[in-house]
Amino acid sequence: MDIALNGEPRTLQAGTTVTGLLQAEGLAGRRVAVEVNGEIVPRGAHAGRELHAGDVVEIVHALGGG
Repeated sequence: MDIALNGEPRTLQAGTTVTGLLQAEGLAGRRVAVEVNGEIVPRGAHAGRELHAGDVVEIVHALGGG
C-alpha cells in the first residue's frame, strides 16, 4: 500500500502500524510526534493504529539543545 510520509511517497505492507513505520524509519524509541491525516496519534496508540492506503503521515522529531 502507498502512503505519504512527510510529503514523500512510501510503500508499506498492508497492516503496518505507526509503531512498525517508526521501526522501519529507524525512529523506534525516539521522541517523535506522529500525525495521521491531520490527527495526532498519542504515543500509547502507536501500536494499535494501523495505516491504510492513501494515509498522509507526518513525523516530527523532538530536538534537544540550548
